[in-house]
Formats: sequence, C-alpha cells, structure tokens
Amino acid sequence: MKYTQARIALFFTIILLFLSGCASYRPTQINNVCAIFRGETDWYEAARDANQKWGTPIWVMMAIMHQESRFIDDAQPPRPWFLFIPLPRRSSAYGYAQAQKPAWADYIKYSGNRGADRDDFDDAIDFVGWYTHVTQRRLGISKWDVYHQYLAYHEGRGGYARGTWKKKDWLKKVAKKVKNKSAVYNAQLKSCKAELDDAIDGLWFF
Repeated sequence: MKYTQARIALFFTIILLFLSGCASYRPTQINNVCAIFRGETDWYEAARDANQKWGTPIWVMMAIMHQESRFIDDAQPPRPWFLFIPLPRRSSAYGYAQAQKPAWADYIKYSGNRGADRDDFDDAIDFVGWYTHVTQRRLGISKWDVYHQYLAYHEGRGGYARGTWKKKDWLKKVAKKVKNKSAVYNAQLKSCKAELDDAIDGLWFF
C-alpha cells in the first residue's frame, strides 16, 4: 500500500513539474525591459535574433508588444456579449503581438517560419520584426520611427497608406505612448545589454 501511494505521489509530482515547465513566462515588471529579459534570458536571445534578422531595434519591437498584449501569451480582444450570449470577437488578433490570422499567414509564407505560433514569444517577436521590416520597404517608414511604425502596425499597411489613422485622435495618443515607451526601453537596454549578451554568449562555453 505504501509503495503504491509513493508511486502515485511521484506521478503527480512529475505531472506538476511538467505543467510548470510548460507554463508561459509572464513578466511582472513590464515597464522595465531589463527586468523582463533578466527574468527570461531566452526572450532576450529571441529579441536579439529578430533584430539581427530584420534590423528592427529591440526596444521598438518590445514597445509594440507591450502595447499590444502586455506580454500575455494568449491575449485576445474582449468578447462582446448580448445578454448572456457570447458573440464572436471583432478581431482574430491573438497572442503576444496581437497578430491577426491573415497577417500571420503572410508572415509564415514570406519568412518561412512554418509551424510558428502566435502564443510563442520567439515567433511573435520575429513577426513584429518582419512586419516592421516590410513596412519600411513598402511605405518607407524607418524602423526607428516608432510612432508611424505603430500606426501602420495597428491600421495595417493599406489602412495607413489610405490615411485611416489621421482622424483617429485616440490612436495617435496610443502611438505616442508606444513611442515614449520605446524611448524608455532604449535607455534601459543600454544599461543592461552587455550583461545580457554575456549571459547568452557565455552559454556557448558549457
């Protein structure tokens, strides 16, 4: 009996360890990019890879992601209700980058990142890097111009080109918030980048 109970206890311990290992990292200090990356250095490595691949500054990608999801892996737009009946969501946006299904499909097609998931940070930040890269190529918006990059990100490139954002004062305020957040992240990252690089590159010695 004791042997059976021990095996059951071991089984549930293994299950709990497995589930905790699968749990997504959710940073608590989302206004400090150094704290975010120190809490999960794999995130910094993914952000650095996206920067090297697409050329978009890390602080720009992180500021956009902060605005879109607050770094919540399964973030979605709120679902409207009619009385007690849940209605379809108004958007297919999902995940860290709040990428909609058509944009995500384009990303997979043109990046070659097949099997990418919107609730995977590595894939999501690569998506943001790709999106801003293509925006620069098609619309001529600098990857360092966070304000207009975010407007194009939110409205879509077609919407931005048509000027749909020009009469949306609320959206302009949000874009300004993203710009300000990116400036804060940029300053913070300068103070911890060398430390984070050492933490990542030092792993190669083991």
